[in-house]
Amino acid sequence: MTVTLNAYNVVAARCAAEYLDMSEDVDRGNLIFKIEVFLNSSIFRSWKDSIIVLQTTKSLLPWSEDLKILGRCIDSIASKTSVDPANISWSYTYNRKLADPDRIVEDGVKFPEKMESIPKDWWVEDICELDIDLYKRVMIAVKSKGRMDGTVIGEALKTYAVRWLPDSVDALISDAHTWRNKSLVETIICLLPSDKGVGCSSTFLLKLLKVAILVGADESSRENLINRISLKLHEASLKDLLIPARSPQSTVYDVELVQCILKQFLMHEKFNRDVDVEKNEKGAENFVLELGSLLNVGRLIDGYVAEIARDRNLSLSSFIDLAQMIPGSARPIHDGLYKAIDIYLKEHPSLTKVERKKICGLMDVKKLTMDASMHAAQNERLPLRTVVQVLFFEQVRTSAGVRPINNNSCDTSRSTTNTTDEECEKTEAAENSRTLNRQMCKMRIKDEEFRNNGKLAKKGSKNSRSGMQLLPSRSRRIFDKLWAVGKGHGDNKSSDTSGSSQSPTSMVPGDTKSSGSSSRHRRHSIS
Repeated sequence: MTVTLNAYNVVAARCAAEYLDMSEDVDRGNLIFKIEVFLNSSIFRSWKDSIIVLQTTKSLLPWSEDLKILGRCIDSIASKTSVDPANISWSYTYNRKLADPDRIVEDGVKFPEKMESIPKDWWVEDICELDIDLYKRVMIAVKSKGRMDGTVIGEALKTYAVRWLPDSVDALISDAHTWRNKSLVETIICLLPSDKGVGCSSTFLLKLLKVAILVGADESSRENLINRISLKLHEASLKDLLIPARSPQSTVYDVELVQCILKQFLMHEKFNRDVDVEKNEKGAENFVLELGSLLNVGRLIDGYVAEIARDRNLSLSSFIDLAQMIPGSARPIHDGLYKAIDIYLKEHPSLTKVERKKICGLMDVKKLTMDASMHAAQNERLPLRTVVQVLFFEQVRTSAGVRPINNNSCDTSRSTTNTTDEECEKTEAAENSRTLNRQMCKMRIKDEEFRNNGKLAKKGSKNSRSGMQLLPSRSRRIFDKLWAVGKGHGDNKSSDTSGSSQSPTSMVPGDTKSSGSSSRHRRHSIS
């Protein structure tokens, strides 16, 4: 009887020969010797056969383990994964297979012009067919070689997770597969590259964290993932952070988890800054990179806060705590924060006046852009004090943008006409005199219109005309109240704005004459 050995039956034949004691002690050239020669000369030299034999060893444990067939298969596979792709001379089953004429064959025939098409991760899909226990041992052996890039390791783990984890949540948490999915997730987490800053994308890590929470992975695995995600938080997207909350949480998304990730990120940033200061090496370059990461995280968290603000069950304290965690350097513009506050006020109309002031206190109106300021000035949901501050600083910004043009008129005159210092001083005095006369005239006109109509004139100076025309009716009413307070005709309703140290009310003079004289005195002292 003739028996043909192949990758599918060689392990069974070897175990049977061992059981029957068909060794060299009984007869020279016995079956054990012949099978060992076949394994070493054929099976372990082939990439595909090594994987096939490894899969068959599981049904023959512990014999295959004791005979070291399993260990030799793993070592053969791990060694081949570390080979330079340009030197590969065996076939493989990659999802983007080469065309038949271009495929590398087992007999050692190479096509040098096609070697560049072999990617570094050519092997990851082949070993995805292994069970999780065997896969874990192979990956440990691959990592122990020390020649595999962390990015390829991460790609291999991602491919295996996509291959075996179900797509639907119901299948993921079903009773029939809960234990298997939990074991799979915990194994993938423990196999992640040792260098936590590379290897896996933040998107993959956050998806893995979602699955780990759903299947009930152990606490150490989740903490490991959170620490890794915090190192790459600046690469994450808003969609990645929307992790559903689990009971007993009442919110839609797990806000506490995001706070934990953000806290870890800020701790890493602080540690890196301290190390850079101590070493004093490449300080400028590292500072730019860290600042870029902070800005990305600031925009990300502002977007996340705006998204969770729609949740009716989100408490005010949770909203404020998360928004306050972002340092000022990570939020140079407050448009995103203003959007989140506006959404929260809209979705939570039952907030008290004190709570509205508290949440609006997170926002610095000086850091709003022109569009956001104009929107805030017309926003009926904002407290009166906030609207006044927005209007005031917008007027200050507009005035500051026009004033340098007037101040530089003398410098321009110097460069073009080469006038002397005395002539420049005379020119400045004449300009100041004409400016004061125009302002006094306009102030008298405004005072007369106010007495006749009971409100501020819509027609302002050339510098502030565009801003006043765009003010909504509520903003005009606010300025009416402020003007009335300055003229001594205000009531207690305007006291809501008196607490601000930068409120415009403190700048309104008692009467027109004193305002004109004091203004004239100040301008002469400046010039």
